[in-house]
Amino acid sequence: MREDVGQLLWVGFPGPQLPSELRARLDAGAYGATILFKRNLVYTKVAGAVPTEVCDLEALAALSRELHRAAPDGTPALIAVDQEGGVVQRVRAPATQWPPMMAHDGFAAPDDERTAEQVGRAIGDELRALGFDIDFAPVLDVHTNPDNPIIGNRAFGHDAATVARRALAFARGLDAAGILACGKHFPGHGDTDTDSHLELPRVDHPWDRLESVELAPFRAAAAAKLPMIMTAHVVFPALDPTRPATLSEQVVTGLLRQKLGFEGVIVSDDLDMKAIAAHLGAGDAAVRAVRAGCDVLLLCNDQRNQVLAEEALIKEAERDSDFRAKVGAAAARVRTMKRAHAANQARQPAPARDVVGSYANRTLADKLAGRA
Repeated sequence: MREDVGQLLWVGFPGPQLPSELRARLDAGAYGATILFKRNLVYTKVAGAVPTEVCDLEALAALSRELHRAAPDGTPALIAVDQEGGVVQRVRAPATQWPPMMAHDGFAAPDDERTAEQVGRAIGDELRALGFDIDFAPVLDVHTNPDNPIIGNRAFGHDAATVARRALAFARGLDAAGILACGKHFPGHGDTDTDSHLELPRVDHPWDRLESVELAPFRAAAAAKLPMIMTAHVVFPALDPTRPATLSEQVVTGLLRQKLGFEGVIVSDDLDMKAIAAHLGAGDAAVRAVRAGCDVLLLCNDQRNQVLAEEALIKEAERDSDFRAKVGAAAARVRTMKRAHAANQARQPAPARDVVGSYANRTLADKLAGRA
C-alpha cells in the first residue's frame, strides 16, 4: 500500500543536485516521478550584445541519470517538465527556443496541424535526448478571455475545434518521440481572469457553453486516448458550486472519467499553488484530490507538504478500505502507463544529444514564429 501511495506522489525539489533524502525516498518507492524546473538546471550568463543564459546540458543529463531510479517492485520513477514553448519552457538555450503555441494562427489548415505535429516531435526529441519522460503539454484551454493572466498565448487557438486539432497533433509528435503528453487544465482555464497560482478562480458559464467550448478539446483528447490530463484549480459553479475541479468528484470522476470516458491518468495541478494551499493543508488536499478521482498529485515546491501528503494518504488508506481501493486503482493506472511508456521508448531509441538546438529545429521554430 505504501508503494501504491508512492506512485501517486510526483514531486519537485530545490537546486540542481539530487538531495540524498530524495534519492533514498525514490529508491524506497515513496515518489512516482520528479518534476524539474529552472531552479534545477545550471545556467551560465553569457555576455554579448544581448546577454543571455545558457543551460548546462551535461549537468542536466547527469541529473536525469540520477533521477531515473526504481521502486523496490521495479517500477521506474519518471522525470517530467513543463516545455510548452513561449514563456513556459524550462530548458532554454542552447535548446531550441519556441514561440508560444498561439503562433500556429499564422498557418491555415491543414498546415497548422502538420506544423503542430512537427513541433511536438522536435520538442519531444530534445527532451528525450536529455533524459525526460513527460512533457506537461499540450495546453487544451481555449483562449477566450483577453484579460486571462495565465493562459493567453499559451493556448493553441481561440476556438475549441482549432485548439483540439492543433494540440492533439502536438501530442502525437511527443508520442512519436517517446515522450508522454499531458493535456491541461481540465475542465478549462481559458476564460479565467485570475491566476490559480495566486488565488482560486471561477468560471461562471452555464453547462451548454462549457460543453461546446471549454470541454470540447478534452472530449477530443479522451477519444484520442491521451495518456494524461491535468486538472485545474478552478471553481465551475455549473459543475460543482463549492469545490475547485481538482477536489470535485463530480468534475474529475463524474465528468472526465465517466461522461467523457477518459481512461488515462488524471493528474492534479500543483497542490502547493495558493488556489489550494491557501484553503487546505497538504494532507487534506491530497486525500480530497484522490477521493475526487485524481491518480497523481503534484507537489512541486514544499518538501514538508510532500511528507504531509504521503502521511495523510497512508493514514486514510489504513482507515478506509474504499479509499485504499481508490489508491490501488490509481497506482495501477500509473504503472500501466509507465509500462506502455517503456514499450514506446523501446520502439523509439533516444536521439543523439546534437538534436538539442539543431539547425532543423531552430529553422522550424523560426517558421512557427514567422521569421522564416
